[in-house]
Amino acid sequence: MNDNYNNLANAIILQAVKDYRKALRTLSLYPYNRAAQYESRSIEQFFRSGWFGVLTHIDPEMLIKKLKSEVAA
Repeated sequence: MNDNYNNLANAIILQAVKDYRKALRTLSLYPYNRAAQYESRSIEQFFRSGWFGVLTHIDPEMLIKKLKSEVAA
């Protein structure tokens, strides 16, 4: 049963990472896109939230930095 919870937690985080990458790519092309600005801010709030800390032990600041550098490359 614990594996099911871990799989769900991993799926939630993976979807947030995919959505964050998409928002960052959109912002790299259209910096004033309000929807992408809102999406990226919302996901950063999620990454820094207590709920994210319950789901994983990944350092949120390191994750945000890595994803930003990945999209910028």
